[in-house]
Amino acid sequence: MGLPVCQVWLMLTHFVLSPPPQTAPPTVRIIHSGHACNVEEERHTERVYTIREGETLELTCLVTGHPRPQIRWTKTAGSVSDRFQDSSVFNETLHIAKIQRTQGGRYYCKAENGLGSPAIKSIRVDVYYLDDPVVTVHQSIGEAKEQFYYERTVFLRCVANSNPPVRYSWHRGREVLTQGSDKGVEIYEPFFTQGETKILKLKNLRPQDYANYSCIASVRNVCGIPDRSVIFRLTNKTASPSIKLLVEDPIVVNPGQTVSLVCITTGGEPPPILTWVSSNDSLPQRSVVKGGTLTLPAITSDEAGVYSCVASNNVGNPAKKSTTIVVRALKKGRFWITPDPYHNDDHIQIGREVKISCQVEATPPEELTFSWLKNGRALRSSERMVITQTDPDISPGTTNLDIIDLKFTDFGTYTCVAALKGGGIPEISIDVNISSTTVPPNLTVPRGKSPLVAREGDTVELECLVSGKPKPIILWSRADKEAPMPDGSMQMESYDGVLRIVNVSREMTGSYRCQTSQYNGFNVKPREAIVELIVQYPPTVEPVFMEMRQGLGRPVVMTCRVLRAHPSRVLRFEWLLSNRLLHAGAFDAQRDETEYTIRSLNRDGWGEYTCNVINEAGAGKCTFQVTGKAYPPEFYYDTYNPLWQNRPRVYGFKLQWTQMNPNAVDRIVAYRLGIRQMGLQRWWEQEIPVDGTINKGELMTHNLTELIKPESYEVRLTPITRFGEGDSAIRIVTYREFHCSFEEEPICMFTQDKNDDFDWTRHSAATRDTKYTPNTGPSGDHSGSKQGFYMYIETSRPRKEGDQARLISPFFNVAPKNPYGITNPPAYCFGFFYHMYGKHIGTLNAFLKQKGQTASEGLVWSLSGNQGDRWKQAKVSIHPTSSFQVVLQGIRGPGIEGDIAIDDITLEEGECRDPPPNLSAKALSTSCHIWLLCVTLVLTLLEGQR
Repeated sequence: MGLPVCQVWLMLTHFVLSPPPQTAPPTVRIIHSGHACNVEEERHTERVYTIREGETLELTCLVTGHPRPQIRWTKTAGSVSDRFQDSSVFNETLHIAKIQRTQGGRYYCKAENGLGSPAIKSIRVDVYYLDDPVVTVHQSIGEAKEQFYYERTVFLRCVANSNPPVRYSWHRGREVLTQGSDKGVEIYEPFFTQGETKILKLKNLRPQDYANYSCIASVRNVCGIPDRSVIFRLTNKTASPSIKLLVEDPIVVNPGQTVSLVCITTGGEPPPILTWVSSNDSLPQRSVVKGGTLTLPAITSDEAGVYSCVASNNVGNPAKKSTTIVVRALKKGRFWITPDPYHNDDHIQIGREVKISCQVEATPPEELTFSWLKNGRALRSSERMVITQTDPDISPGTTNLDIIDLKFTDFGTYTCVAALKGGGIPEISIDVNISSTTVPPNLTVPRGKSPLVAREGDTVELECLVSGKPKPIILWSRADKEAPMPDGSMQMESYDGVLRIVNVSREMTGSYRCQTSQYNGFNVKPREAIVELIVQYPPTVEPVFMEMRQGLGRPVVMTCRVLRAHPSRVLRFEWLLSNRLLHAGAFDAQRDETEYTIRSLNRDGWGEYTCNVINEAGAGKCTFQVTGKAYPPEFYYDTYNPLWQNRPRVYGFKLQWTQMNPNAVDRIVAYRLGIRQMGLQRWWEQEIPVDGTINKGELMTHNLTELIKPESYEVRLTPITRFGEGDSAIRIVTYREFHCSFEEEPICMFTQDKNDDFDWTRHSAATRDTKYTPNTGPSGDHSGSKQGFYMYIETSRPRKEGDQARLISPFFNVAPKNPYGITNPPAYCFGFFYHMYGKHIGTLNAFLKQKGQTASEGLVWSLSGNQGDRWKQAKVSIHPTSSFQVVLQGIRGPGIEGDIAIDDITLEEGECRDPPPNLSAKALSTSCHIWLLCVTLVLTLLEGQR
């Protein structure tokens, strides 16, 4: 049993680690929680986190570095390229509830604070799952007759999606089928499937082969995933599906009708399952499927297409029957006039030929009929009035009326009427007037409409005047470059010659072409015109906003730069402070920036400065916030900060920080400290005075006391200068005891003694070398996990008997409240688990090493020899009188079967409760010796106080 080293009364005021560095580049490590079923180290660097589909993934990125690094999680997939669905995550913990198989892959944690290169660590997440297996049945090719399974060779194929790869087993009834167990059965795995399936081959079916077959898929219970199975009943009636559609093909209907497609099975055992699919990727939203019947209520033209009934029972190939639904429609009626092609003249003239063409889109096209009227009376084809229908392959849905040798009496209104046979669809009528006023088109741009100058954001109308009769459709496009129009298309139609653009942008500056179309006009060479559009926009400047922090009496230079503007030749600027004009002028032709300088900043100079850069379209604005506000402090997170006060209900915390850019503004005279308990509203505040000037990177500390265990607190720290309060920084203070399980590489800031013979090694059973020494060392960490880490001494060659390995803890500081001396020594319970198994086990020692004492380290615990193949706990009370460290020393025994391991080191306030009896006689005598020294020290102190 461990005895107290000193019974000296000491009041503990704080407990800290050794002073940290002022600035440090980032380091990063990934720890896991959530529902992992396995975490292992692969080879040297890759960590694999295995989790069952549907469980919660939780990875935490622990960082060190000062200033506090920014953290970002990203992902790449393990097998194929896959973007992180949740995009990047900018906090320490990555949490994915109900993880899916597609979310497996490699996750990266990146930390950067501007010092050195970013720190990056990764972990591969492997999502395990097992779907229900599916059995499909096939007969050997070329043997199919009327009886599908009568004396035939049959293949039963079992497939299940899984990770890790699945193992299959086949059963016939209760009989387990294996290769060679039955001459009529062969079990094999096709080479090209790479373990994805297992095939059961029944050669030349026998009566006993008609039975229930079970395929069991297993992933060997990894992650607790149970086996899954499927049963298939093979009989002499087993057959592939066959179906029949009780509808015509195609089905021609009018819009608004309700269409029902009926599909029935005509064969198949087991009974097939019927489904409907559409050529439009998915069935219409309003469709109803009931059994084998698909109903489409109030059908529209968009729902036309091919509909297929598919029957499947996993025997043979699925059966499929299709029909096409045609929805009757007429739309897009257009016409054009073609003058006599044998004369080089676009006008219509008496005595020459003229052709009128009429076109519509018809569904179905074979039902389309045309009729012609002249002035409302039916017109029949004759020698001078020739009515023809264009070849559908050349110009579908088109009819022509050729007027040969045009006469004055032929002038009038010609009407083309398009209809579908059977009616039910409204006709389309197109009127075309042929007269002496029917003339080809001409295009002009109105005066003053090109170039058209507009300001960004305006609504503009580009206009082309169309003359002629009839007036054709006008087509608008970009003339200066191959670029889309404002609506995204390459060409826009206009019936009045006007192109309207809403919210015009600077990218729309350029040349636009208006061009006549042949539709609803003359089929002649297109007429065209060009309209220039110039979009003016205010200057784009930088910086849009900049905060400038500066101390009193120092100069401030503000620069506003013009990036682009239109027009750019005439630019003016004006500098203002809170709407008060300071300076104004015009830009030089050679310069694209303007400056304003404050030679010596005074209190009146603090405020918001604006620089307006102005052209005809408006102004661009640079804003500068000139302030004496101090930058925020940067909390230091990389030390173990709780301060134990040797009191059961309260604890303290050593707050540490550096000041960001302390010389940028006036000297910081104090900090305002605010603290509140988490969950409560009230803040308690106090000022921390600062003497002298703070240097960049200088570490400052303040001890928080009287914090209630185990509550957490929110701490706010605000610098104060002559200007007033600066920016605040906030952090959370959490109570925690010291505990080290060696799970992460930094090993809790323990260090290897440079003066020993060899080092302790961080290790886990999962990555232990297969050549390790048997009959010694643990098979897992203290918790029993093969993936957990611990520290051990490797006693194989070249180690020899008596060699020492020493592991030293970080410093723990003890500072007395009483300036005249220590009146009550604090008590701490130092604990750890040890594993000492092997016939050559040497000795494990624990020492208390106190700062400033000339005496040698005090042995507080010691144990030698084989203690069995199990972890045991050691606890010992220690009573340091100054800053101290704990040293764990492993000494090699007489042979190679002497590995010693330690794990889960703790340091808690107070005496140990019921410590295990592990202390050797040597340690006992040493403790008593130290106790006597301490009593002598106390008597000397008391004598001095008299």
